[in-house]
Amino acid sequence: MKNTAFTEKHIAMGAKMVPFAGYNMPVQFAGISIEHETVRKGVGVFDVSHMGEFWVRGPKAFEFVQKLTSNNVADLYDGKVQYSCFPNDKGGIVDDLLVYRFNENNYLLVVNASNIDKDWAWCNKQNTMGADLENASGNTAQLAIQGPLALKAMQKLSEESVIDMEYYTFKVMKFAGIEDVLFSTTGYTGSGGCEIYMRNEDAIKVFDAVFEAGAEFDIKPIGLGARDTLRLESGFCLYGNDINDETSPIEAGLGWITKFVDGNDFINRSYHENLKNNGVSRRLRGFKMIDRGIPRHDYEVCDADGNVIGNVTSGTMSPMLHQGIGMAYIKSEFTKFGTEIYIHIRKKYLKAEVVKIPFYKG
Repeated sequence: MKNTAFTEKHIAMGAKMVPFAGYNMPVQFAGISIEHETVRKGVGVFDVSHMGEFWVRGPKAFEFVQKLTSNNVADLYDGKVQYSCFPNDKGGIVDDLLVYRFNENNYLLVVNASNIDKDWAWCNKQNTMGADLENASGNTAQLAIQGPLALKAMQKLSEESVIDMEYYTFKVMKFAGIEDVLFSTTGYTGSGGCEIYMRNEDAIKVFDAVFEAGAEFDIKPIGLGARDTLRLESGFCLYGNDINDETSPIEAGLGWITKFVDGNDFINRSYHENLKNNGVSRRLRGFKMIDRGIPRHDYEVCDADGNVIGNVTSGTMSPMLHQGIGMAYIKSEFTKFGTEIYIHIRKKYLKAEVVKIPFYKG
């Protein structure tokens, strides 16, 4: 099991450590609900060093990324980040990812920790045009500083303005006295903030500076448990739960990152375009529990007569709403907002309602 550059820090801070994607990771510190509220109202720090980072460089870089990803890379400009996915050749998704454009010949792809090896093999298999690829995952540390006070706290560590950066943009800067730190206004919580990439050898210095700068804002370390409840409240998909090798981004409500425009001939485009034009048999939808209960992954979704019409992909008790929430693939005829559905929980059929996501804004 691998450690990140921050593992010893987590243990010293009292983290409960668990294996995750081959890494020894903190699942919680003070408790999931407390940590969740910290991020919604203040500022919290996640270790996301387990994520994968692939560099794509050279004159064929744009052509490669455009082929490999569903979003339109031509919409990017220097310093802009894009959410996207790797479509596979069977109608599903290899992974979802972030695409950073440094210039037309230099991109960074940030992929999920559990998929690094699979994604790297996929990228190399599809690199028929000869782009220059580098897997920098093992050399890169990453912190996600999230919450409404995150940028205010982090501004203390940079002479460049970060507090007014637009959502999904980035800068390479001197940060906490360290040169060439990648600072991006991205995240997976829905509460604003940034993600900071650095070399492993600089990680501890940056970590200490982040907590010192955030002390006046009551900054706290946050574990994977709260990361999951935060992303679900915000309606963000989790690979392996809500999307996988067999789900189309059109079914998953990710049509907004699947661009059918001239020049964007991504892998298996025609399959997904056909789904968009002719409809799908199921859709990923958010739902809130009406009856009291907590939905979980793989629970059945049923109609009023007990017929199975779908399955839950993600579910939890919302720490902010104090209500059970979840996402599920549901037969299309039951996906209109406001439709009553039933979640099969412990031999009971508990009433829920199909709703728009995000579940929580704040």
